[in-house]
Order: sequence, then structure tokens, then C-alpha cells
Amino acid sequence: MKNIFSILFIAVFAIANAQEKESSNRFFYELTFKPKKDSAKLDKVITVLDITDKNRSVYQDYTVISQDSITKVEMEAMQKAGVFKDISKSLKTPKFSARIHKLYPSMKVEYVDKVANGMTPVNIAYTEDLKLNWKISNEKQKIGEYNTQKATTEYGGRKWTAWFSSDLPFQDGPYKFSGLPGLIVKIEDADKNYSWILQGNKKVKEYNEFSYIEGLMQATGGKPKELTKEKFDKTFSDFKKDPFASVRPMMTQDILSRPIPGTDGTVGDMMKKQEKMYKDFYNANDNPIEKPSSGIVEKSGK
Repeated sequence: MKNIFSILFIAVFAIANAQEKESSNRFFYELTFKPKKDSAKLDKVITVLDITDKNRSVYQDYTVISQDSITKVEMEAMQKAGVFKDISKSLKTPKFSARIHKLYPSMKVEYVDKVANGMTPVNIAYTEDLKLNWKISNEKQKIGEYNTQKATTEYGGRKWTAWFSSDLPFQDGPYKFSGLPGLIVKIEDADKNYSWILQGNKKVKEYNEFSYIEGLMQATGGKPKELTKEKFDKTFSDFKKDPFASVRPMMTQDILSRPIPGTDGTVGDMMKKQEKMYKDFYNANDNPIEKPSSGIVEKSGK
């Protein structure tokens, strides 16, 4: 009887776990953007919108996730050999670090990014009950394989033109954009600083919003700490100015001079390298999607 109970318990546990697995419809958007306000140079990156079966969507840069298979092979080889190797130089750096969650059916937006608490990444977030004021026109256009319709709105100090398709029954889109009667296939601002266009989609059976390396290095950032938008902006601004402000007072000369196994550098060298990486990353873009202090031009609910 005890054995039967154990078998039944294991079976129920396995079924429960299977039910908890999340799947998603993944939509790939090519984002063309102008990172520098005073330059005509454009950059491109693939971003993804995962519309999951758990009543939410997740938008993020696809760069790190796209390297999961390569990273996994490298890490497993290191584990097998018992030798650490710095693989950071072989990995591409994402253009954007934020993740944007939308909760269905309210479409409330949660904007999440990481800051460092000591040497540990921590997620901070703010939420918006965002209701964009769309004006839908009768103008239609074929984009790729999709029949689309035009809509316009204003948000973040920019005027946006979107093309949505009711063939894709999701009132969602890249970044914070949503609320149209179909998935956004293309959207760009009037000055073409930012332009997203749908490139394809696929079903992801076992979805995880975090990359393999984030999970392995325990760098997912944990549950986001919810802040007001003003507090979020201040916290993030301070972090960009000095990424290691919280850990610097604890770094004695003895700690800084300690060698890191598997490398030719010390803890101090690693900190300098990471600090430069952070600053290069944030300095690469002075033309954000939402213009600073531009005022709120969308209708926002409570």
C-alpha cells in the first residue's frame, strides 16, 4: 500500500510539473534603429515577442538567447575538462538589456531591467497601465505574407505608424505597443529612429524567458523589485554612472589583487573590464525609444 501511494504521489507530481511548463508563440522582429541622435548611422538587432499560454507576453533582445546552443556546448566542455575558460569574447553583446512583460487581458506593462547589488544582478521594474490612443485608418498594405491595416498613435514624445494584421489574433506588438485588433507587423516613428518589422514566428514548447547562461550563472536577477517610474529612472541613472558603487567600499586591495582561476587577471582587472563593458553598453545609445522628459502623450489608466 505504501509503495502504491508513493507511485501515485510521483505520478501526480510529474503531471503537475508537466502542467506548469509554459509554451509560447514566438514572433521575431527585426529592429532597425538610430543609436546616436547626431548620427545618420543605423543599427539592427533581432528582438522577440513571446506570447505565452500563461496570460502574458515577454519582449526582449534575442541576441543572448540565440547563442544558447553554442554557450551550452562550451560550458559542458568546460565542466567535462574541469577547466574554466572565459567565453565572453566569443559571445555577442545584446543591444538592449530590458525585458517588457504585458499581462493579459489587461495589457498592463511591466518594464524590467537589471542593476548590480554588489556583484549580483538584481531586477528592478516599474508598471504602467498603458492605454495607447490609436487612430485606425482604412489604408491597407500587404507586408510579407500578411494583409495589414494602418494605425497611428503618439507615445514617448514620438509619432508612430503601425501596420497590424487581424490574421494574427493577438492584440500585441513589440516593445510596449499593444491594443490593436491584431498583431502589429510593422511599426516605426515618423523620423525613423526606431522601426520594427515582423520576420517570422514559431512555436516554443518549453518556454523560458531567460537564456541558458543566465540560468547557469544564476544571473536572472530574481523577482523584480517594483519601483515608481521616477525611482526606477533615478536608480538606473545612478547605476549607469557608477555600476560598482555598492561594492566598491568592500573591495580591499587584498581582494582586488587576488587572481581569478583560469584567467591571467585579478579581481580588480575583472571589475575594470566589467565597468568598461557596462559604460560602453550604455554610452552606445543616447537616443532612447522614449524621449527623456518628453511628457506623457498617451492615455494612461489607473
